Amino acid sequence: MIRYDVADAVATITLDRPDAMNSLTAEVKTALLEALRRAAADPGVRAVLLTGSGRAFCAGQDLREHAANLEAGRALDDTVRRHYNPIIELITTMDQPVVAAVNGVAAGAGAALAFACDLRVAAEKAKFALAFGGIGLAPDSGASWTLQRLVGLGRATELLLLGEPVDAARALELGLVTRVVPADEVLKTAHELAVRLAQGPTRAFGATKRALAHAAGHSLPETLALEADLQDACVATDDHVRATASFLAKERPVFHGR
Repeated sequence: MIRYDVADAVATITLDRPDAMNSLTAEVKTALLEALRRAAADPGVRAVLLTGSGRAFCAGQDLREHAANLEAGRALDDTVRRHYNPIIELITTMDQPVVAAVNGVAAGAGAALAFACDLRVAAEKAKFALAFGGIGLAPDSGASWTLQRLVGLGRATELLLLGEPVDAARALELGLVTRVVPADEVLKTAHELAVRLAQGPTRAFGATKRALAHAAGHSLPETLALEADLQDACVATDDHVRATASFLAKERPVFHGR
């Protein structure tokens, strides 16, 4: 249900339940978290590509499993805390940039999964649906946090309350996605973007992710203090020292993620 491949320092993680639109059971969520942890801990992986197989990116929670839990009196079965929260936290905090190749429908937690990634390449046929309200639920998987940072509070409120699908062209206009390409080019384009990121200063990218997340909820003085700490850490990296020397020698820097 999860495929994991590494090439060109990019770990490609594929949700592989095409017959179920890559919806998320407890088993799939556990495997996805394990794959993300594997990528985050591997120094040979310097970018991550997340995608789905078949016609969907991810349709969100598997509602058949959820209905069975409700019938058995298990409600959410604590899946938000056990599965969704750690998945989103890891995507947003790992040093490696994470690129989503949104090949089709991304709904509910599946849309939130894409929004947690650093960059999103969408197929022309892709659609996003914040469908939580349609089944009487509030947003989870960080959607209330990521969505308003991508499109603003007003748009985020509209998307979450109305739950109307957003096609790829509108998603690009709103800033939900980075690029929109033909369906047969989405994986190739996303992989090329991930390879480009994998050739960069991985630890500096991680510091940049932390700085952006912190700045979204803290004052300017607090942000300046964190930036100073992060620069102290980055200036001690091998990548920074070598890149500075390359700049002075008028050579193109080669980064090793160290």
